[in-house]
Amino acid sequence: MRVFVAVVPPPEAVAELVAAVAPVRRDLRGVRWTSPEQWHLTLAFLGEVDGETLDGVQAGLAAVAAGGAPVELALSGAGRFGERVLWTGLTGDTDGLATLAAGVAAAVRTAGVALEDRPFRAHLTLARGRGGVSGLAQAVRALAGFAGRPWRAEALHLVRSRPGPAYDDLATWPLSSR
Repeated sequence: MRVFVAVVPPPEAVAELVAAVAPVRRDLRGVRWTSPEQWHLTLAFLGEVDGETLDGVQAGLAAVAAGGAPVELALSGAGRFGERVLWTGLTGDTDGLATLAAGVAAAVRTAGVALEDRPFRAHLTLARGRGGVSGLAQAVRALAGFAGRPWRAEALHLVRSRPGPAYDDLATWPLSSR
């Protein structure tokens, strides 16, 4: 099954972002918007993982969560990856989030998952387009002033991705408050 590890913003943070994105959503065409119910911050995308490997992944993630700590974050601003992806960024303890992502990556590699070797870029994907999408630069400018209220990431989620796309939590571990 296809899986990833994520942090999920609370409903209040999602509601703020929904309101900020609404005018942009009306104006930006040629993209597939992600559903607010599925918004998450991916810490590691594992791809296809078999059942035996998944057991090792879960054990590793449980250990990471037990040794980790909640992270104070806020959704903020916007950016784009080329002319295909619109995202919102984060402020707050982004170093703590990066440390958490590094721990997740180490745990899943130890469990036998080969991750892509690329730097962690904290973001929440809002929309994707096929090929070039005109208007992404304007969307980024329109969302540049967005500053959500701080919230606390308190859990790691192991999530299955199904066609649609649809996401299902396979397991959740609270981050220790040490």
